[in-house]
Amino acid sequence: MIPRDILKKIRRIEIRTRRAVHDVFGGRYHSVFKGQGMEFQEVREYVPGDDIRSIDWNVTARTGNPHVKKFTEERELTVMLLVDISASNLFGSTAQLKRDLAAELAAVLAFSAITNHDRVGLILFSDRVEKHIPPAKGPTHVLRVISEVLNARPVSPRTDLAPALRYLNQVVRRRCVAFLISDFIAPDCDRLLRTTARRHDLVSLIIGDKHEHALPAVGLVDFQDAETGRRLWLDTSHAPTRRALLTRQAERRTRLLAQLARANSDAIELHAGERYDRELVRFFRRREQRR
Repeated sequence: MIPRDILKKIRRIEIRTRRAVHDVFGGRYHSVFKGQGMEFQEVREYVPGDDIRSIDWNVTARTGNPHVKKFTEERELTVMLLVDISASNLFGSTAQLKRDLAAELAAVLAFSAITNHDRVGLILFSDRVEKHIPPAKGPTHVLRVISEVLNARPVSPRTDLAPALRYLNQVVRRRCVAFLISDFIAPDCDRLLRTTARRHDLVSLIIGDKHEHALPAVGLVDFQDAETGRRLWLDTSHAPTRRALLTRQAERRTRLLAQLARANSDAIELHAGERYDRELVRFFRRREQRR
């Protein structure tokens, strides 16, 4: 049974994301993510201007009149959501945890997909695959996806992208749109990212919190790594310490963006407690321009 507080979160996310999908993302999603091929529709008589390469010679020979094959775009897509549920995503310096933002993004993308009659699947991961929900359609399925993200209790607290990417490539044979939602505080996996991006349309959503990048000056603070349990006392009032941390985070961000660029994966950076719609719209516009 789903706890009452999780049900309330699911309901709030459903209301917010349905409105966003209807007002902003639905049409853009449709124009950016199209089918992966062409589907045969019918044979009709040739008319001037038709491409002669589409002539169906068997029907033409049988009827004595030239006929052409007519194709339509194969519209249905499979959308896979790969969501990081490791312990570092339980951090949040605002009312919203990184895990909550991940669930809301998953909801926006899932509702956009089913609005366009696409199937949605889910892979929850830490440093292993924690759960897999096969692709399906319908609003009830999307609500289950949101619930699974919010209610997940991972076996491992650590993060590793490689098992989730490897699993995706094994279980989804046809090309899909794969949204990788994570804080990317994980070991590098350049080669597997590149392999996945060749097989699928890989979009990386980098989840963060503003206080992970710029610490406020609040004196001596006891920090604990959520994934390793390691503790560290840090004097946040010491300006050189804050600058060193800022530099370290900037270097990590630069390495990550370079890694995703090498893999040919689009990257979207988002922060808990802040609006995400503008960044998603900016992403959709970039994709539309490339098409």
